[in-house]
Amino acid sequence: MLELKNICFTRNNKKILDNVNLKIDANKFIVITGPNGSGKSTLAKIIMGIEKQDSGQVIFNGQDISNMPIYERAKLGIGFALQLPVKFKGITVYDLLKLAAEKDINKAEACEYLSSVGLCAKEYVDREVNSSLSGGELKRIEIATVVARKSKLNVFDEPEAGIDLWSFQNLIKVFEDIRKDIKGTTIVISHQERILNIADQIILLKAGKIEKVGAKEEFMNNILTGKTAKCCKLEGGAN
Repeated sequence: MLELKNICFTRNNKKILDNVNLKIDANKFIVITGPNGSGKSTLAKIIMGIEKQDSGQVIFNGQDISNMPIYERAKLGIGFALQLPVKFKGITVYDLLKLAAEKDINKAEACEYLSSVGLCAKEYVDREVNSSLSGGELKRIEIATVVARKSKLNVFDEPEAGIDLWSFQNLIKVFEDIRKDIKGTTIVISHQERILNIADQIILLKAGKIEKVGAKEEFMNNILTGKTAKCCKLEGGAN
């Protein structure tokens, strides 16, 4: 499905990613975790093509996409949800969902996607995606667009950031539904224990390097015994 080979990335003379090698299988729910500044979000952006690695390769379904622009990666089936969602003046939520789905869905279908992320569909479907929406509302709308797209690979960069506790509970259900209903791989950048707990595999990134890759059970045992807590702070609720 996805392979990262010798990925290196430096910004302002600081090495953010240092020779990262990683293989991710199809139809898995993967969580990449680690302390702040470990390179998690940068790695996610390199997968999508938002950032360009200094060296190394990104392989998707056997194809080298290292130099491929964002829109071409999206066509291949890679979806991405930013930590800070983008506003689109003049575009309604319904328009955005149709663009994401790449087909002329009706409003009933659009409302189903909105309802799945905990939004009262009738109140949001015709609203403009602008500054009148809160950060949490924008985040949930963006997650709805990723669900609508039904990509082969979905990447979520700290989806819990900026949302309230109720929304966080609903977010967990969204991820569980994605895992169950959508055939594909999901990668979530997170340090939330509830999200870690539904992962098939957890990847610990520290100081730009892969520190550990393992099953959820192994990681959760280490967390409970304090072995991982020193390098990966976990919190029980939303940020």
